[in-house]
Amino acid sequence: MDAIILQILNGLDKGSAYALIALGLTLIFGTLGVVNFAHGALFMIGAFCAVTLSKILNLSFETIDPTKTDFLGNPLKVKTPYVEAWFGPETGAALIDWSVPLAILFSIPIMLLVGVIMERGLIKHFYKREHADQILVTFGLAIVLQEIIKYYFGANPIPTPAPDAFKGSFDFGAAIGFDPNTIIYPYWRLVYFMFSVVIIGGVFAFLQFTTFGMVVRAGMADRETVGLLGIDIDKRFTIMFGLAAAVAGLAGVMYTPINSPNYHMGMDFLVLSFVVVVVGGMGSLPGAVLAGFLLGILESFASMREIIDLIPGINQIIIYLVAIIILLTRPRGLMGRKGVMEE
Repeated sequence: MDAIILQILNGLDKGSAYALIALGLTLIFGTLGVVNFAHGALFMIGAFCAVTLSKILNLSFETIDPTKTDFLGNPLKVKTPYVEAWFGPETGAALIDWSVPLAILFSIPIMLLVGVIMERGLIKHFYKREHADQILVTFGLAIVLQEIIKYYFGANPIPTPAPDAFKGSFDFGAAIGFDPNTIIYPYWRLVYFMFSVVIIGGVFAFLQFTTFGMVVRAGMADRETVGLLGIDIDKRFTIMFGLAAAVAGLAGVMYTPINSPNYHMGMDFLVLSFVVVVVGGMGSLPGAVLAGFLLGILESFASMREIIDLIPGINQIIIYLVAIIILLTRPRGLMGRKGVMEE
């Protein structure tokens, strides 16, 4: 039982990332009808927003400390971060320690701006083009963004640690009545799961309970009619593209302590996220979230040693295998609208 619970927790962790990226992808497809293969790059950019803020907060200057000497008796040079000099040692150290959560505030305006520029500068010219054209141009954009990140940050992963308060692991087994130390799970992975739930809940609440969201949902259902009512639906869809980019960016920011950012991390998640979107149902937001967590849990169970020994390599193909089975029996996906992907 403890192994099953641990795999469910691992699956929720992976599923959180899949669901957040797939949610943004579905928002874009549902509002604009665009298949955006650059969405994984937005996840990557969000992660490197966290890296950038961490580097900024760690900028330092050198001073000579007469109280510290080398073996020859010469005073040593000591590096002092600017934030510690400006705000004091304790506050400065806290800002550096909490750089990843602070990167949430840092990344939101950046991701909104990137999303709006991407939509206005490129995507809008492909609204009426075939999906194949959209895939080619957005995939090309993803490669360009990937190479830009590689040029400025290098090819190697960049460790970006979680705050000290969330390092270590939580004794999940003892908390639910099992023997101590039977189910140990990292604190930050639990934080990431709870963060994803908050973001997903916020997106659904925004679409369901705000006037802006209601108009967007109406536009997703019948864009032409909403436009005839005198509503600038294109402007609202541009904003939604920016919000979708922000969701992907926030997913990337909070994922940095789990997987050190590298220039190809967007591509690593992109294909899996598109599988999630198709399985959940193209254009279905609940379907994207459900499929994200479902496939994350299935992938986690398929990674167990007992399963791999029984069926070698199953952990590499389980998501695609499930996708094939679902699409053969239900082409629209789990919660897709009738007629979508069924022609």
